[in-house]
Amino acid sequence: MLARAAISRGITAQRLSKNITLYLNESASPASENQTPASAQNKPLLLMLPWLGSRPQAVSKYCEIYFRSGFDVLMVESEVKEFLWPRLGLENGARVLELLQNERFVTRPLLVHAFSVGGYTFAQLLVHVSRDSQKYQALTQRIKGHVYDSLVVGSLEKMAIGLGKTVFPQWESLVKQASLLYFEVFKRQTVDYFNISIDAFWNTPIAAPALFFFCENDPMSDPRAMEELIDFWQKRGMDVTAKKWEDSTHAGHMKRHPQEYLATLETFLHSLNITPLKAKM
Repeated sequence: MLARAAISRGITAQRLSKNITLYLNESASPASENQTPASAQNKPLLLMLPWLGSRPQAVSKYCEIYFRSGFDVLMVESEVKEFLWPRLGLENGARVLELLQNERFVTRPLLVHAFSVGGYTFAQLLVHVSRDSQKYQALTQRIKGHVYDSLVVGSLEKMAIGLGKTVFPQWESLVKQASLLYFEVFKRQTVDYFNISIDAFWNTPIAAPALFFFCENDPMSDPRAMEELIDFWQKRGMDVTAKKWEDSTHAGHMKRHPQEYLATLETFLHSLNITPLKAKM
């Protein structure tokens, strides 16, 4: 759950399942200076995919940005077991896709904001989409933009480092080595699935504009791999914006560089022209 401070300002929370919570922004006005009144059927919805081990107080700061812009927020939290045994992640991805296509959300424009391993969670959704593009065509067209903060990309070692830092930081080195051994022993059940997800992400069916936040000194993300991904998407004709820092913190860019982070995100959101309110960041 988000911090109590966020809930008290016209935000109500509905627990839809163990790891999915819907935050309804009841304080948002349905209209802006240049838009006609928006009904619940076309109010924008943010799909928030936080990092492993994220704290409610930290995540709430990002949600507040979208609340002020008139979004509702659908929070889908990842679990370690979904990463260690990807078939569970695929099952969770199928449930999220089903939810996004139910009557409650089926007409609403979507924005995706994924942090760290949350990008992997989104890739699991894309695996299903890639296997039946016709079934999910309407869904992909509803996605008006996607934001990736500290995406875990690069070698398998980067994934192992990420597990160590987020799950058991006091035993980081041990967890890293154990994870690499685990991936080697269960390659068919892990690495092979990772490669399928990576391929689905690189060849994403989402044509909407994308925004990346990353840095040069992130131990869990290879900046060269990030730049290759961005270049690949741009060559496919996608509108991609990137904000890179020489020195920052994994999934902590907004804390380290608040003005640049917020200005970049605000500009991106306004360019999408889907927010019912003028953002006040």
